[in-house]
Amino acid sequence: MVRSRTVVLIPCYNEELTIENVIRDFKENMPEAEIYVYDNNCTDRTAQIAENAGAIVRKETRQGKGNVIRTMFREIDADCYIMADGDDTYPASFGPVLEKLVLEEGVDMAIGDRLSSTYFTENKRPFHNFGNKLVRWLINYLFDADVNDIMTGARAFSRDFVKSFAVMSKGFEIETEMTIFALDNRMKLAEVPIEYRDRVKGSSSKLNTYSDGLKVIMTIFTLLRDTKPMKFFGWIGGIFILVGLLFFIPIIAEYAATGLVPKFPTLIVITTTWIIGILSIFCGMILSVIKNRSRQEFERYLNLLHRRG
Repeated sequence: MVRSRTVVLIPCYNEELTIENVIRDFKENMPEAEIYVYDNNCTDRTAQIAENAGAIVRKETRQGKGNVIRTMFREIDADCYIMADGDDTYPASFGPVLEKLVLEEGVDMAIGDRLSSTYFTENKRPFHNFGNKLVRWLINYLFDADVNDIMTGARAFSRDFVKSFAVMSKGFEIETEMTIFALDNRMKLAEVPIEYRDRVKGSSSKLNTYSDGLKVIMTIFTLLRDTKPMKFFGWIGGIFILVGLLFFIPIIAEYAATGLVPKFPTLIVITTTWIIGILSIFCGMILSVIKNRSRQEFERYLNLLHRRG
């Protein structure tokens, strides 16, 4: 019987204070797994420390976590992929648990859920707490889902997920994109609560609360447009039609009372908003048909990939 191959993937940017602990922790918890550290233009000793600790170090010069993960997924073949951060904010003991879900239970993406354990008490950045809650609510509402932790860096993936996931994001939006990809393609998800601890003293987060947070929100709505076009364009069309109706009611009321229509410019604008609204709804219908056809092709590709694997 051929033994399954598991790899640990750690994208890194200036984590010299913590990367050695992360690697040693994974070596202790997953001694048979190969550990890859991808140096994303580190300006400190992260790469040297990682190599000395026994990790396989590679470099990705295009800045951004999304760029690193794109390269990782393309270059490495395995049966189970464990993704972790290099900041040592959670113990590597989550790895074997998520690995079992992928290899034995057929889960495509297993999520290490920080928000259901110690995240809100350990994390000292209140806007990060708010951002995690906002992103979670938006995705669960817009995509009819029930996922607890959208932004966690602790995950495990099947080979089918990794080799079918077309990475589009460049930065920290990547976790959001992964989650929506799995939800849209009805992949099997599982969540396991994991311990979270705040960064060690002297270590700083690379996540910019405002600019990266805005990118995540924009990514959500961009992916909503791409994956659920009828909902996206239907809402836009409905808003235009409703706004036009609100302005039309006084005009029709005045016409009923006096037989006159004195506000022709307003009536022209109302007609324009209704045309835009109707066109938007029809665009959503057409794109929805195209999306369904694309989903059928994706399912065929997954079946072929699974047979080859």
